[in-house]
Amino acid sequence: MLSQTLFSSVSATEEGGLAIGNIIFTAIVFIVLMALIKHYAWKPLSDVMTKRADKISNDISSAEKSRKDAEELAKKREVALSKSRDDANDIISNAKDSAQKQSEQIVSEARNDAQSVKASAQKDIEQERKDALANTKDDVANLSVEIASKIIQKELKSDDQKALIDSYIEGLGKQNAR
Repeated sequence: MLSQTLFSSVSATEEGGLAIGNIIFTAIVFIVLMALIKHYAWKPLSDVMTKRADKISNDISSAEKSRKDAEELAKKREVALSKSRDDANDIISNAKDSAQKQSEQIVSEARNDAQSVKASAQKDIEQERKDALANTKDDVANLSVEIASKIIQKELKSDDQKALIDSYIEGLGKQNAR
Protein backbone atom coordinates (compact mmCIF):
# COMPACT_ATOMS: atom_id res chain seq x y z
CA MET A 1 0.00 0.00 0.00
CA LEU A 2 2.76 2.36 0.83
CA SER A 3 4.50 1.51 -2.39
CA GLN A 4 1.29 2.04 -4.28
CA THR A 5 0.89 5.46 -2.79
CA LEU A 6 4.46 6.36 -3.62
CA PHE A 7 4.08 5.25 -7.17
CA SER A 8 0.82 7.08 -7.55
CA SER A 9 2.37 10.28 -6.20
CA VAL A 10 5.28 9.97 -8.61
CA SER A 11 2.86 9.48 -11.48
CA ALA A 12 0.85 12.50 -10.38
CA THR A 13 3.88 14.67 -10.40
CA GLU A 14 4.71 13.47 -13.85
CA GLU A 15 1.39 14.75 -15.03
CA GLY A 16 2.59 18.12 -14.25
CA GLY A 17 1.25 19.04 -10.89
CA LEU A 18 2.73 19.13 -7.51
CA ALA A 19 1.02 16.88 -5.07
CA ILE A 20 0.83 18.39 -1.62
CA GLY A 21 -0.18 15.08 -0.19
CA ASN A 22 3.03 13.55 -1.34
CA ILE A 23 5.04 16.30 0.27
CA ILE A 24 3.13 15.97 3.52
CA PHE A 25 3.40 12.18 3.38
CA THR A 26 7.15 12.40 2.67
CA ALA A 27 7.60 14.93 5.45
CA ILE A 28 5.69 12.74 7.91
CA VAL A 29 7.62 9.65 6.86
CA PHE A 30 10.88 11.68 7.20
CA ILE A 31 9.87 12.93 10.65
CA VAL A 32 8.85 9.42 11.77
CA LEU A 33 12.04 8.02 10.32
CA MET A 34 14.05 10.69 12.13
CA ALA A 35 12.22 9.95 15.39
CA LEU A 36 12.91 6.24 14.95
CA ILE A 37 16.56 6.93 14.13
CA LYS A 38 16.80 9.26 17.12
CA HIS A 39 15.23 6.71 19.43
CA TYR A 40 16.88 3.53 18.16
CA ALA A 41 20.12 4.71 16.60
CA TRP A 42 21.06 8.24 17.70
CA LYS A 43 20.42 7.82 21.43
CA PRO A 44 22.36 4.54 21.76
CA LEU A 45 25.10 5.93 19.52
CA SER A 46 25.20 9.10 21.61
CA ASP A 47 25.32 7.01 24.80
CA VAL A 48 28.15 4.92 23.35
CA MET A 49 30.02 8.08 22.35
CA THR A 50 29.46 9.60 25.81
CA LYS A 51 30.63 6.41 27.49
CA ARG A 52 33.63 6.31 25.15
CA ALA A 53 34.46 9.95 25.92
CA ASP A 54 34.11 9.26 29.66
CA LYS A 55 36.33 6.20 29.35
CA ILE A 56 38.96 8.15 27.44
CA SER A 57 38.78 10.97 29.98
CA ASN A 58 39.13 8.47 32.84
CA ASP A 59 42.02 6.76 31.06
CA ILE A 60 43.75 10.11 30.57
CA SER A 61 43.18 11.02 34.22
CA SER A 62 44.41 7.61 35.31
CA ALA A 63 47.46 7.89 33.07
CA GLU A 64 48.18 11.39 34.41
CA LYS A 65 47.83 10.12 37.98
CA SER A 66 50.10 7.16 37.21
CA ARG A 67 52.65 9.52 35.63
CA LYS A 68 52.58 11.78 38.70
CA ASP A 69 52.89 8.75 40.99
CA ALA A 70 55.82 7.50 38.93
CA GLU A 71 57.49 10.92 39.11
CA GLU A 72 56.99 11.04 42.89
CA LEU A 73 58.34 7.51 43.23
CA ALA A 74 61.33 8.42 41.05
CA LYS A 75 61.98 11.49 43.21
CA LYS A 76 61.68 9.42 46.38
CA ARG A 77 64.09 6.84 44.98
CA GLU A 78 66.50 9.57 43.94
CA VAL A 79 66.33 11.10 47.43
CA ALA A 80 66.80 7.66 49.02
CA LEU A 81 69.73 6.93 46.70
CA SER A 82 71.29 10.29 47.52
CA LYS A 83 70.78 9.65 51.24
CA SER A 84 72.31 6.19 50.86
CA ARG A 85 75.32 7.69 49.10
CA ASP A 86 75.68 10.30 51.83
CA ASP A 87 75.38 7.61 54.50
CA ALA A 88 77.98 5.48 52.72
CA ASN A 89 80.32 8.47 52.45
CA ASP A 90 79.78 9.21 56.16
CA ILE A 91 80.52 5.60 57.08
CA ILE A 92 83.68 5.62 54.96
CA SER A 93 84.74 8.97 56.41
CA ASN A 94 84.10 7.74 59.96
CA ALA A 95 86.02 4.55 59.25
CA LYS A 96 88.96 6.55 57.88
CA ASP A 97 88.90 8.88 60.88
CA SER A 98 88.70 5.94 63.27
CA ALA A 99 91.56 4.17 61.50
CA GLN A 100 93.63 7.36 61.56
CA LYS A 101 92.98 7.85 65.29
CA GLN A 102 93.75 4.21 66.02
CA SER A 103 96.93 4.43 63.96
CA GLU A 104 98.00 7.57 65.81
CA GLN A 105 97.20 5.89 69.14
CA ILE A 106 99.21 2.79 68.23
CA VAL A 107 102.17 4.92 67.09
CA SER A 108 101.94 7.02 70.27
CA GLU A 109 101.84 3.90 72.46
CA ALA A 110 104.81 2.45 70.57
CA ARG A 111 106.76 5.68 71.06
CA ASN A 112 105.86 5.72 74.75
CA ASP A 113 106.91 2.08 75.09
CA ALA A 114 110.16 2.79 73.26
CA GLN A 115 110.84 5.77 75.52
CA SER A 116 110.08 3.64 78.58
CA VAL A 117 112.43 0.92 77.39
CA LYS A 118 115.09 3.53 76.58
CA ALA A 119 114.69 5.20 79.99
CA SER A 120 114.83 1.81 81.70
CA ALA A 121 117.95 0.88 79.73
CA GLN A 122 119.57 4.20 80.61
CA LYS A 123 118.76 3.64 84.28
CA ASP A 124 120.23 0.13 84.05
CA ILE A 125 123.35 1.47 82.33
CA GLU A 126 123.73 4.21 84.92
CA GLN A 127 123.28 1.70 87.73
CA GLU A 128 125.87 -0.64 86.16
CA ARG A 129 128.29 2.28 85.80
CA LYS A 130 127.75 3.24 89.44
CA ASP A 131 128.24 -0.37 90.49
CA ALA A 132 131.42 -0.60 88.40
CA LEU A 133 132.75 2.64 89.93
CA ALA A 134 131.90 1.40 93.41
CA ASN A 135 133.70 -1.90 92.74
CA THR A 136 136.67 -0.02 91.33
CA LYS A 137 136.77 2.24 94.39
CA ASP A 138 136.62 -0.80 96.62
CA ASP A 139 139.44 -2.44 94.66
CA VAL A 140 141.55 0.73 94.79
CA ALA A 141 140.88 1.08 98.52
CA ASN A 142 141.84 -2.55 99.12
CA LEU A 143 144.99 -2.19 97.07
CA SER A 144 145.85 1.06 98.83
CA VAL A 145 145.43 -0.65 102.18
CA GLU A 146 147.62 -3.53 101.06
CA ILE A 147 150.29 -1.17 99.76
CA ALA A 148 150.17 0.89 102.91
CA SER A 149 150.41 -2.22 105.04
CA LYS A 150 153.41 -3.45 103.04
CA ILE A 151 155.02 -0.03 103.24
CA ILE A 152 154.54 0.13 106.97
CA GLN A 153 155.95 -3.35 107.46
CA LYS A 154 159.23 -2.46 105.86
CA GLU A 155 161.02 0.60 104.99
CA LEU A 156 161.46 0.78 101.32
CA LYS A 157 164.42 1.77 99.40
CA SER A 158 164.11 3.01 95.87
CA ASP A 159 164.68 -0.46 94.39
CA ASP A 160 162.22 -1.97 96.83
CA GLN A 161 159.74 0.80 96.06
CA LYS A 162 160.03 0.11 92.34
CA ALA A 163 159.52 -3.62 92.91
CA LEU A 164 156.51 -2.88 95.14
CA ILE A 165 154.90 -0.70 92.47
CA ASP A 166 155.51 -3.36 89.83
CA SER A 167 153.93 -6.03 92.02
CA TYR A 168 151.04 -3.66 92.71
CA ILE A 169 150.48 -3.15 88.96
CA GLU A 170 150.73 -6.87 88.43
CA GLY A 171 148.12 -7.44 91.16
CA LEU A 172 145.79 -4.95 89.49
CA GLY A 173 146.12 -6.83 86.19
CA LYS A 174 145.22 -10.12 87.88
CA GLN A 175 142.18 -8.61 89.62
CA ASN A 176 140.92 -7.03 86.39
CA ALA A 177 141.34 -10.36 84.60
CA ARG A 178 138.86 -11.96 86.99
